Amino acid sequence: MASVEVALALPVVVTLLAVCVGAVSLGVDRVRCVDAARLAARALARGDDSGTALALARTAAPPGAGVAVSSSADRVTVTVTSVRSVGWLGRFEVAGSATGQREAAAAADP
Repeated sequence: MASVEVALALPVVVTLLAVCVGAVSLGVDRVRCVDAARLAARALARGDDSGTALALARTAAPPGAGVAVSSSADRVTVTVTSVRSVGWLGRFEVAGSATGQREAAAAADP
């Protein structure tokens, strides 16, 4: 009797574990995207060139992530997106964004 209950419950436990591991990996990717966006936004707000900022973002972001930069006269916004396949659950997109105020010396440079 007990072995039948274990045999019926085991697939449910394995499925639940797979969903939890997938959710944790998506959460880790989200944090990495936010951190990468913050690094790049901070670098651009300081006045670093865009190549340096993009290299920082790509280093901190999950593998294969995309980096988009938009700017105005006094602000810079960086968005990092990553697509993660979580087994049979499908593909999910996670993103992180950060906005930085240009510093006075950086705002004077075009």
